[in-house]
Amino acid sequence: MSDEEQAELQALTFNRRAVAARDDIVTGDIPDRVYLVMSGFACRYKVLRSGTRRIVSFVLPGDLCYMHDAGAFGRDLRVGALTPCSVVDLSRSKLTELIGLHPGISRAIWWVTLRELSRAREWIVNDTRPADRRLAHTLCELLVCLQVIGLADEHSFELPLSQPDVADVLGISHVHVNRIVQGLRTSGLITWSGDLLTIPDVPALKAFGDFDPAYLCFEGFGP
Repeated sequence: MSDEEQAELQALTFNRRAVAARDDIVTGDIPDRVYLVMSGFACRYKVLRSGTRRIVSFVLPGDLCYMHDAGAFGRDLRVGALTPCSVVDLSRSKLTELIGLHPGISRAIWWVTLRELSRAREWIVNDTRPADRRLAHTLCELLVCLQVIGLADEHSFELPLSQPDVADVLGISHVHVNRIVQGLRTSGLITWSGDLLTIPDVPALKAFGDFDPAYLCFEGFGP
């Protein structure tokens, strides 16, 4: 994007606010809002009739929420904070106006949309893998995404998630999560101490989880 386009986007931001862990970032129906996560870990999720929560994607700093979920599309997914988050509210109508006026912004929003669709497809495929490989794939995705925004180094990153959170990502029980985490530790593929997740051999974990970062669509884009 040009300097002018970046300045136009910067001017959109207002009402930066804190969202506590376990709270939804949106309460009520405000159709003229798009939400930009500035810090913290959040997720898109759905609560099933049984009361079980299923997390279908992570929302990391720099991610937009509810860009396309308005009007006839509805809001079938909720967005909740997994950790304390900072969120900026954007005007949907103003952002839509900028998309029409600036080709760089239009291309950027198209890229965001296509990336979300590509990631959603990969999460569906990942659900067919055994749980330990599913977790390996998920950790590799987080590593790559956090590296892009400067929140991970070559081998490690802060992972302030609980085992129930991980269970809701993988669609398994909390007990099963503990077993597969222990298995990955015993195999030397990860260490997880407190909130620090370390991957001693990144290529080995990627191979175990059948992880190919191409679906994240970062090729050709800078941080």
